[in-house]
Amino acid sequence: MASFVTEVLASSGKLEKEDLSGKISKMSRKVEETKEELYEMINKRYADFLPSLQGSEELMIQVDEVSKEMDALKNCIENEVQQNIQVAVTEYAKLKQQLEKNTVIIEVLGHLKEVQNMTKYYVDSLKVWKLSQVPLLGALSSELTVQRENLIHHLGDEWKRLVIWRLPPSNDHVCFTHKQEPSDVFCFYRAGQVLVKFMLKPVVMYPFISVTVAEQQEEGIILALQGLEKSHDERSTPSQVYSKLLMVLKTLHKHLLDVSIGDKKLSAILGELIWEEMSRCIIHECLVHSIPNNSSQLENYSTVIKQTEEFEKSLKEMEFLQRDSTDLLKYARDVNCHFASKKCKDVIVAARKLMTSKMHNTVKITPDYKVHLPNLPMPGQEVRAKQEVTKEVLTLENAKQLSAWSLCLPACRISESVQQLMDLAINTLCEAIGSSTYCALQLFFTVRNIFQLFYDVVPTYHKENLLKFPHLAAIQHNNCMYLAHHLLTLGHHFKAHLPQPHSEGIATFVDMVPGFRRLGARCFLAQMNVQRAELLERLSTAHNFCNLDDEDNYIAASKAVRQVIHQLKQLATVWQDVLPVSIYCKAMGNLLNTAITEVIAKIMMLEVGHRGVLNCLLFEQKKKA
Repeated sequence: MASFVTEVLASSGKLEKEDLSGKISKMSRKVEETKEELYEMINKRYADFLPSLQGSEELMIQVDEVSKEMDALKNCIENEVQQNIQVAVTEYAKLKQQLEKNTVIIEVLGHLKEVQNMTKYYVDSLKVWKLSQVPLLGALSSELTVQRENLIHHLGDEWKRLVIWRLPPSNDHVCFTHKQEPSDVFCFYRAGQVLVKFMLKPVVMYPFISVTVAEQQEEGIILALQGLEKSHDERSTPSQVYSKLLMVLKTLHKHLLDVSIGDKKLSAILGELIWEEMSRCIIHECLVHSIPNNSSQLENYSTVIKQTEEFEKSLKEMEFLQRDSTDLLKYARDVNCHFASKKCKDVIVAARKLMTSKMHNTVKITPDYKVHLPNLPMPGQEVRAKQEVTKEVLTLENAKQLSAWSLCLPACRISESVQQLMDLAINTLCEAIGSSTYCALQLFFTVRNIFQLFYDVVPTYHKENLLKFPHLAAIQHNNCMYLAHHLLTLGHHFKAHLPQPHSEGIATFVDMVPGFRRLGARCFLAQMNVQRAELLERLSTAHNFCNLDDEDNYIAASKAVRQVIHQLKQLATVWQDVLPVSIYCKAMGNLLNTAITEVIAKIMMLEVGHRGVLNCLLFEQKKKA
């Protein structure tokens, strides 16, 4: 019984235990299912939460920035735009008022012009009708004159008040002040010359002057010239002058001259008043100095011509100029003629400076000395070369050839200035070869004028010295012979490269050769006559070599002979290294012959007894010599 109860209890407990485990496992499955469902539900609900949060934060930042920009824009509109609107309204009102005043002034000027024209017309008509003595006409004419002068006086005062020239004692700063009022168009004619004198001419003449434009609220437009540090450039270039002038004229045109009176603008009236004077100033103070000194630089001068054309074009746009071509542009385009004139003038000035320089600075000329002539191609050289290729040319030569020293200038000394003068002539002829026809002809005749100037100037300028100093007379003789020697062939070397008809034989200097030879010979012969006269004068103090037994006569004769010998020695010292050997020997022989002839003539006049004493005297002087 006990065991049965035990089994029942055991089986019932086992069953309960099995039911509990099944329930627990079932419950666990339900819990897991519930957990999964809950996870899925939470995951579905909050998966996009973080991106949405980040997007919301970014949107909030953008909203804040837009809000700040809107506040800044609002402040800008309140602070600046409203003020500008007020300023614009004020300026518009001023401009409208100024326009109305200008309109009234133009109408008044039109009426004045009409009255003036009608008055002149009726005066002329009355004069034709021979009724000029009518009292009414005289009264009207007087009243018209009074009113015109009164108007000019008042307008002049108004002009002085509105357009101010500030001219300080120093030339460093010149100022032109223009107050923007409509009445500044009056008395315009009086300001033209002031403008030229104190603004436009200084800009052209002085390279260290700069132009400045400033606008001040109280004083208006200020156009000033300021002196900078002086530059080493002597003159302004055309481009610098044109740019400064355009700055001045454009400023005046913008603020003062762009006003019409009748059919013309003030700029056109100003141009008629000052352009002729200004063009002359630009030509003489700028363009003259811009002309090249060398023919190779003429090609670059087209830049200056273009700048001049653009300058005049700008003036025409502002109506300062009405004509198509002016003297300024014509001068720039005729650069070849002006170059020739300038070159010729410079050459003549340099030549005259050499001619009036000191002659005693000399250089040695040897037989092998040659003038440095350019290597110029012979005319027709290419044609002859082709003929030599196809055809043999027979050369006929003499068995005996001339020496290399034939037709060479003998050794002597010439002035350094004459050598430089010949180099100047050769360089000028080289310039003529590469120049235009007109320029080449002008330069060729300038070279001829150089030598003609030497022929006329040197003997006159150095006349006293040539008679006083035998050394200079010998140098002048050599100078003339040197020039004559090279003038024989100088023209032939260049004539083939000169324009016609000079290339056909006219371009030569041979006709000047006899004149230079005569000039040199005449100068030296004059000195020879002076020396001969001095020799004879010294010998005349010898008392005809009479009574040499007397001590006084002997001393006088001895002194005369010593002076003659000393003079001949001095001349030998002075001339020996200067004159050619043949000329030196002839000159010294001639003078010695003069002295000996004079002595012999005096000896022949003596008695036989006195000749012995004279022979002793001459023997003593010979030993001392």
